[in-house]
Amino acid sequence: MNRVCLIGRLTQKPELRNTNSNLAVTRFTLAVNRNFSNSQGEREADFITIVAWRKQAENICRYLDKGSLVSVEGRIQTGSFDGQDGQRRYTTEVVADQVNFLETRSQSQSRQNSSFNNYQQPAPSMDFSEPAPMNNVDLQDDPFADFGDSVSIDDNFLD
Repeated sequence: MNRVCLIGRLTQKPELRNTNSNLAVTRFTLAVNRNFSNSQGEREADFITIVAWRKQAENICRYLDKGSLVSVEGRIQTGSFDGQDGQRRYTTEVVADQVNFLETRSQSQSRQNSSFNNYQQPAPSMDFSEPAPMNNVDLQDDPFADFGDSVSIDDNFLD
């Protein structure tokens, strides 16, 4: 069985292309955090190439941007080609069967604005007397508002 399930963030805005037979296709890289920390206590990520076709490719390019959180289900595909230097090159990528958007558009925009503001302004002084407000988040439009910070799935559920 060749089945892959990933959750990660896009490393850049995907671009829509068309094959010679006019099929829509996009290829993007997904940054997937590892489940453990390295010897310096930092979490590392793997950067995995994803390929999506047809309407799914069109929707990905229309609605997703750099940093968008998605889940991808698909299969691993390997291939090879001869480079311009005559050397054989090998490729490994995930061909997506299903891509789920895991953030609402407002959450994505809020995250992007927050990241932009963090780089453009000096850090504010920290006051821990009350929680920080949730800026630019409209909880009425958020279908995941009642889910809390994390989701726990019992491993015995799959048995």
